[in-house]
Amino acid sequence: MVGVAMRWSSLLLLFGSLCAAQVHAEVTGETVGECVPFARAMSGIQLYGNAWTWWTQADGRYARGTAPRVGAVLVFRPTGAMRLGHVAVVSQVIGPRVVMVTHSNWSRIDGTRGQVERDVTMTDTSEAGNWSRVRVWYHQNEALGGTSYPTYGFIYGAPVSNGVRTAAPSPRLSGPSPDIIGAVIDSIG
Repeated sequence: MVGVAMRWSSLLLLFGSLCAAQVHAEVTGETVGECVPFARAMSGIQLYGNAWTWWTQADGRYARGTAPRVGAVLVFRPTGAMRLGHVAVVSQVIGPRVVMVTHSNWSRIDGTRGQVERDVTMTDTSEAGNWSRVRVWYHQNEALGGTSYPTYGFIYGAPVSNGVRTAAPSPRLSGPSPDIIGAVIDSIG
């Protein structure tokens, strides 16, 4: 009897998650699993449209900069393979050139895109150390990806005085870390 109840509760939980995702998609008109609605939900930054447009949309609404902060959103510039850009939320700052991000729709996991990856390593590869180029952990390779992606910078979240917004601490995201940060730090050191 307990096993049957547990199976039903698992099915109800799954059904509820699917219904919530479907309602979200119908209300917002956005595809569930995309990086933009995920970053908006995680960061509280209320911007819409393609990821690369967030940088200019944030002008005058949110503080922007080149320093990673927990809860900030890094905005990727569009490139040939990533023509809509990408956004990722900083979940931990490890050092001046290494952070952990949580994002959606980056790696193919079990052959499928649109999945959330928690606390994956991202490194600053810019010559100036200003986060204008980054490499990101790629699940399929179990290593940092080989491409260095151009970025605009970080958008910071919570409201403060004079209509300017700045970074707000966000809760530590739970879940297993999908990469081996020590190996990454050794590889860039």
